Amino acid sequence: MERNPVAKDGAQSRRSFLSYFSGIGLSSTLMPGLLWGCMQEAEEQEVTLAMTRTAAQVAGLDFSDEELEMIVDGVNQSLERFEEIRATPLENSVMPPLHFIPMVSGMEFDHVEGSLRLGERSPVTRPADLEDVAFWSVTDLAQLIESRQVRPSELTEMYISRLNRYNPTLNCVVTLTESRARTLAEQADTEIAEGRYRGPLHGIPWGAKDIISARGYPTTWGAAPFENQAFDLDATVVERLDEAGAILVAKLTTGELAFGDNWFGGRTNNPWDPEQGSSGSSAGSGSATAAGLVGFAIGTDTGGSILSPAVRCGVVGLRPTFGRVSRYGVMAAGYSLDKIGPMCRTAEDCAVVLHAIAGPDGKDMSVPRGVPFDWDGDADLSALRIGYFASAFEEEQPRQGEEDRANAEATLSTLRGMGFSLEAVEIPRNDLTYFIEYVERAAGFAEFARSGQDQGLRRQNHRGELRVSQLVPAVEYLQANRIRMLLMEELAQALDGIDVLVAPWRSINPLTSMTGHPVVAVPNGFTGQLTPTGIAFMGSIYGENTLLALAKAYQEETGFHERYPAL
Repeated sequence: MERNPVAKDGAQSRRSFLSYFSGIGLSSTLMPGLLWGCMQEAEEQEVTLAMTRTAAQVAGLDFSDEELEMIVDGVNQSLERFEEIRATPLENSVMPPLHFIPMVSGMEFDHVEGSLRLGERSPVTRPADLEDVAFWSVTDLAQLIESRQVRPSELTEMYISRLNRYNPTLNCVVTLTESRARTLAEQADTEIAEGRYRGPLHGIPWGAKDIISARGYPTTWGAAPFENQAFDLDATVVERLDEAGAILVAKLTTGELAFGDNWFGGRTNNPWDPEQGSSGSSAGSGSATAAGLVGFAIGTDTGGSILSPAVRCGVVGLRPTFGRVSRYGVMAAGYSLDKIGPMCRTAEDCAVVLHAIAGPDGKDMSVPRGVPFDWDGDADLSALRIGYFASAFEEEQPRQGEEDRANAEATLSTLRGMGFSLEAVEIPRNDLTYFIEYVERAAGFAEFARSGQDQGLRRQNHRGELRVSQLVPAVEYLQANRIRMLLMEELAQALDGIDVLVAPWRSINPLTSMTGHPVVAVPNGFTGQLTPTGIAFMGSIYGENTLLALAKAYQEETGFHERYPAL
């Protein structure tokens, strides 16, 4: 889409858009994107009075013709400045220097050294058929490797074989990273044989959502225009898992530009019912983990993209506190909303992975220093205060069936049966998550849209959504974030003294996406069609240790994670 600078008559000095509007008390409320959008529909190469009146109406402002004439003149003087801004190359990876912090006044944290202490485990023995371990937890697989009953190369070949065998049904793989995997597996074999065991992820094969870059392989973002895109770098999360000795075996599918479960290669399917999509956008991560094609996977979540496929596919999906894990080398969907987290078979597996990937790297400035993740698998939960989102259990949730409702109620009964007293809690309902997300997406993909590359998207309504968000007034975006701060404070007050909140996942998903609270989705039963259902546990900011400890106890009580799809 071509942008033509507007010729100016007269010697009046140039003033910036913000300076001019500040002078007349308008600030930046009239979003230049809206006026640009109007210009693309018209033949005029200047902003007209009619265009400005329309923009003012969208912004909820009422001006006289005389005031509008002043505004028109000022905007037309500023068009060259907009051209200068748009002429600066801004890749999706360039983050703004405004870093979201999910803390409110009064929050304090223990600055302790991060440690990892696994819960008590029963010894395991290698089965006659190695493929019988495909659905084992990371902690059990780690015992096989540490005891040298299984070599990492054997485990890697088993999972690669399963990826090749079941991908035609599930469509969850974009790229197999076989060469890299075999090299890392051989290295792990040697290190472990020599007594250099790195820890519970050493030799464990894993898969990465394909918006996470891995050197030497495409990172397609699930979209046809980026099908051949590759970055000469490893994302921080990949580097961290390499350091832990984990073995990347596949780049797994993501919905187009991290939306849904449809990508340029089709739909990713649910292993429990391949006629059903896996949900998204961490579609492949959920599907592959549930199907026993990887030991664990990494997903990303902006507005539910870990939680939704975790529930659909019956795995444990952790959306950590915003800023817990560096996003360097990962496609930006929402600069103040994106989180990276593990998708595993157990809550303790998620703790093991989070311990490896959490912490600052000096590249993502939203990751704080001095707040490490500390895990004790045998933590005492007797003093835990658990709340439940009372009204959310009583009302009908979107796309929730009777079996989902019954399983949600059963979760509360189970927790009470475990000796916990549950406190009824009400939390805010206001949802601005997707409004904020789409504005940030529009910024991250502005050049992509202006160049017309968005015509190659499979999901054309997404193209329209990105363009609509380019027309949002800047003041409205900032006002939405000011309201966000009020919601963060209101939520903090509602949860005062509560360690973990239990809720149907959809009821807390948008709000916690925006406030940055950690949430874990855990299987809590099945439907009559033998597809999984799930429940959400929400923790306090940087409170993943307590959150996962409760999820672990619930899983040990119920055992739903021990069932797997009959592929």
